[in-house]
Amino acid sequence: RAPASPEFAVGAIDETGWAYIAPPARAAGATAQYLRQEQHVQLEILKKRRALYTPSRPPIDPAGRITMVVDDGLATGATMIAGLHAVRVKHPAKLICAAPVAAPDSVESVRPHADEVVCLEAPAHFFAVGQFYQSFPQVDDAEVAALLAASKIAHD
Repeated sequence: RAPASPEFAVGAIDETGWAYIAPPARAAGATAQYLRQEQHVQLEILKKRRALYTPSRPPIDPAGRITMVVDDGLATGATMIAGLHAVRVKHPAKLICAAPVAAPDSVESVRPHADEVVCLEAPAHFFAVGQFYQSFPQVDDAEVAALLAASKIAHD
């Protein structure tokens, strides 16, 4: 998250600690010290979420499978790149990036990290993912945990 705008991703980190820093990070006021601190904070959040979301099983292994990483939209593409990297190192048969909407430059930035990119709309006048939704509320950890607990995924 950017120092002055927590909704703006200046980078992203995966569960191994691998981080992608988006080119606009410095322009958004993210110094090297800020980025190191934020990486530590975000890695701790990921560890807590893994324990909360899937407490009774390890992550599903994508090795040899067609795997799709889906996001509600790509603003900077940073979180998608980290997600694609996290899956790619586990050797899926095919890695697909999917998003309903994205900034045109973000589509191009994720393309080298996926075997296929599916994006329904990449409008020239893209400002934020939320502008393309009638309702775009935050989903909190409790809601995610409850949905996963009620689903077959949590029990496989």
